[in-house]
Amino acid sequence: MVRALGRTWVLPTATALWIPPGVGHATGTAGTTEPRALYVRQPGPAALGAPAGPDAPDAPAGPGWTDPTVVAVTPLLRALFDHLADDAPAPPARARAEAVLLDQLTPVTATSVVAPMPHDPRPRAVAEALRDTPADARTLAEWSPYAGAAPRTLARLFVAETGMPFGRWRTHLRLQASLPLLASGATVATAARHVGYASPSAFVAAFHRTVGAPPGTYFPRD
Repeated sequence: MVRALGRTWVLPTATALWIPPGVGHATGTAGTTEPRALYVRQPGPAALGAPAGPDAPDAPAGPGWTDPTVVAVTPLLRALFDHLADDAPAPPARARAEAVLLDQLTPVTATSVVAPMPHDPRPRAVAEALRDTPADARTLAEWSPYAGAAPRTLARLFVAETGMPFGRWRTHLRLQASLPLLASGATVATAARHVGYASPSAFVAAFHRTVGAPPGTYFPRD
């Protein structure tokens, strides 16, 4: 899991995230997953503490992406990750391996599952409660006394503050809560039950409709 620029990516083993220089970020893991991070020097022999002098290898140019970008992890890219992280090649060999790695970075389409938190305290009270218990199935009418606002007011505020109706926002929140479970190896049935779906098929349909792929494709099993 990577957080940067107000967004969160949950990355299965078939993907990685390119983070441009200077972008603050935080990482985490789900279950027993072991993260792997590589740092590539910016272009130029003096970049990021690279050795100076005529024999110093230039750092390879990056892809030039200004935003974090999801890339596909091919078998070759995985082997390069292992080589650079575990074998600690000498600077000239490392520069060559980095050049091949950067040449292999291929962006993939990734739909972000975003559930923005409203700022108004009335819908935010509902949103925070659902974030803690995504399986809670109460309607806005049932949430009304808790939030201190009429159902129509809550419905209007959710659209104004999050950009989506309450029902769609809750779907996004539930799917977002399911991602760490699926990434850690939980079954679709377990993830569906945890986030409030009555059946695995209903969860798979919502996941496919929102993310663009079923859970089994997004999180392939090794």
